[in-house]
Amino acid sequence: MPKVEIYTTLFCPFCIRAKRLLRRKGASFEEFDVTMKPNARAAMRERAGGAHTVPQIFIDGEHIGGCDELHALDAAGGLDPLLARA
Repeated sequence: MPKVEIYTTLFCPFCIRAKRLLRRKGASFEEFDVTMKPNARAAMRERAGGAHTVPQIFIDGEHIGGCDELHALDAAGGLDPLLARA
């Protein structure tokens, strides 16, 4: 199973949608809550090429983007192969 990481904040509806999709796909993930954590948010921004919104999702270190990008990747048939990598 690939390493899935997701940066979130409390009460973020897009974060909830992204996590719901990952769970539905059977993917386990490590969640980093950046609420009120400027150092964690700065690390997220650096990894995500300057993106400052949440969620920011990474699969095996590859930046996927946010919730919309994750759902678009799934709709295009690209998410399952990424999650199936061993």
